[in-house]
Amino acid sequence: MTDAAKVRRHAERVRELVASVVRSQIKDPRLGMITITDARITADLRDATVFYTVLGDAAAQAGTAAALDSAKGMLRSTVGKALGLRHSPTLTFVLDDVQDQVKHIDDLLAAARNADAEVQRLAARAEYAGEAQPYRLDEDDDAGGADDEDEPDGTADDARGGDRR
Repeated sequence: MTDAAKVRRHAERVRELVASVVRSQIKDPRLGMITITDARITADLRDATVFYTVLGDAAAQAGTAAALDSAKGMLRSTVGKALGLRHSPTLTFVLDDVQDQVKHIDDLLAAARNADAEVQRLAARAEYAGEAQPYRLDEDDDAGGADDEDEPDGTADDARGGDRR
C-alpha cells in the first residue's frame, strides 16, 4: 500500500499543478475568479478530488464548473506527467462552499448573541414571583439552644443527628 505521507505530498502537488495550469494555460472565457483550495487523492493514487471556490454568483459558478469539466483531460495529462506515476489520477472537481458555510455559521452566532442579550435584558428587570426567601425559617429554633440536648421523651440525639432507637 502507499505511505500516508506520500499521499499527502501527491495531493499537495496536484493542488499546485491544477492551480498553475488553471492560471496560465486555460483560456476559457467561462472560467471565473477561481481559487483551488484543496486536493485529496485516494490511497491507491488513482482518483483525485480538487476543491475550488469561485468569486461571483451562481452563473459564474456554473460557467467555471463547465470550463473545468471541458479542460479536465488537459489537466489530467499535465498532472500525470508531472507526478510521474504509472497511472494518471482521475480528476473530480468539487465546488467548495466554505464561504457559504461561514456566512451561515456567522448568522447563527449573531442570532444566538441577540437571544442571549434579550435574556439578559429580561433577567435584569425580573422580580420574584413570590417572596424573595421562599423557605420558612423558624426563629425560635435558632434561639432555643444546641441540638444535642435531651429530647422531651428522655432520649439523647445520636452524634449523627438521629436518635437511638
